[in-house]
Amino acid sequence: MSEVRIRGAERSDSAAIAQIYNHYVLNAVATFEEQPVNDGEMAERISTIINARLPWLVAERAGDIAGYCYAGPWKGRSAYRNSVEIAVYIAAGHTGTGMGSGLYSELFGILRKRSIHSVAAGIALPNPGCIALHEKFGLSKVAHFNEVGFKFNRWIDVAYWQTLL
Repeated sequence: MSEVRIRGAERSDSAAIAQIYNHYVLNAVATFEEQPVNDGEMAERISTIINARLPWLVAERAGDIAGYCYAGPWKGRSAYRNSVEIAVYIAAGHTGTGMGSGLYSELFGILRKRSIHSVAAGIALPNPGCIALHEKFGLSKVAHFNEVGFKFNRWIDVAYWQTLL
């Protein structure tokens, strides 16, 4: 991870972030979106998270964005203000390099400083690598929903992992 720089995302990162995300939209069940997201939509998503005073981080390798993570509001009601849902996406060719762990290390440090109490992550199944990453950071499985998503002409289960900080 020494050659990786982690920093806060900016709207100008939206094209690179959209490219990473759209790989998953088109090729994986890590997201249930089925149509690619354009740069403008991604810029709005980044702004929404930042305006909510939550972190969106990017990992740069050799000057290129090779991964990102963020914490978004768990729900919109005010009583949920200390709970977040997290997500991480790593560019094809950079998975398994420790980048996800590096991003989450930074993210969890920020969340602790901001008095976030509950952290949750939804994971489409099966996904042993993603499960291992989340469990490495203390999340444990708390819910399992059968066949709640339909993508690539098949039903997909989703489970939730959670930890309290």
